[in-house]
Amino acid sequence: MALAALALLAGCSPVKLINAITPDDTFALTRDVSFGPLPANQVDVYRPLGTPPPGGWPVVVFIHGGSWQTGGRDQYKFLGEALASRGIVLMASSYRLYPEVRYPDFLPDSARAVAYALGHAGRHGGNPRKVLVMGHSAGAYNAAMVALDDRWLAQQGHHITELAGWVGLAGPYDFIPIKDRSVQPVFHHPDVPPDSQPVAHVSAQSPPTFLGVADFDAQVNPDTNSGHLATRLESQGVPVVFKRYGGVDHLTLIGAFSRPLHRMAPVLDDVAAFVQTMPEAPIKNGPR
Repeated sequence: MALAALALLAGCSPVKLINAITPDDTFALTRDVSFGPLPANQVDVYRPLGTPPPGGWPVVVFIHGGSWQTGGRDQYKFLGEALASRGIVLMASSYRLYPEVRYPDFLPDSARAVAYALGHAGRHGGNPRKVLVMGHSAGAYNAAMVALDDRWLAQQGHHITELAGWVGLAGPYDFIPIKDRSVQPVFHHPDVPPDSQPVAHVSAQSPPTFLGVADFDAQVNPDTNSGHLATRLESQGVPVVFKRYGGVDHLTLIGAFSRPLHRMAPVLDDVAAFVQTMPEAPIKNGPR
């Protein structure tokens, strides 16, 4: 509420205010790194300062939310700073949005970003065998599909077993029938393809998983989405960390990564610990 009040006084959105007061001297930023032929095929890379550890820093490819219709990688300086300060390279990625594309055309964009990290992590001080994909809301859906449905990484010459893990925050993973009218056309309602749902792609090869949800989320039901997905993953023997957070909602769950909102929920601590403790992926395919 205090941030919202300050934002109104400053004439800007809360996320702009958070980014404006995020330090600039705790990371090295390389903007607009291309990973494909399209304008949306770009990442902003937030690199920790100092010398990388042996093998390189862990790398997280982050996919933004916005109902597959809005948002952009430029809004996540606060997240890049937060993870870089914990010794993690963040690649904040773009992807094509509706109405330019519908399902599944935005998924190859996210897969290309992950393939870039797998192939070029070393250029940014990262470890190509400790690459994870992470997303919030609609971005968590994209992250889940790239991590669980091997069609998308296979198109890029890679495999889901090359991922050290993945992180989903407040994501929709099991949402047929689609109730949000603004989202229905994105997934061809009423003919929503059953294979569009991440829960349909769980297997014993699925990478280790971190699922974070807000106890109160008016946009994405945490039980029918993250809860269902966690149960299916566990039934296949996949390691799952499932965290529920009080005191935050759908948006402030990701906002809690920022310095002003750290105290709302320990989501940064939990995600950073998950990323840092993941072992290297056992399979190395494709160029390095």
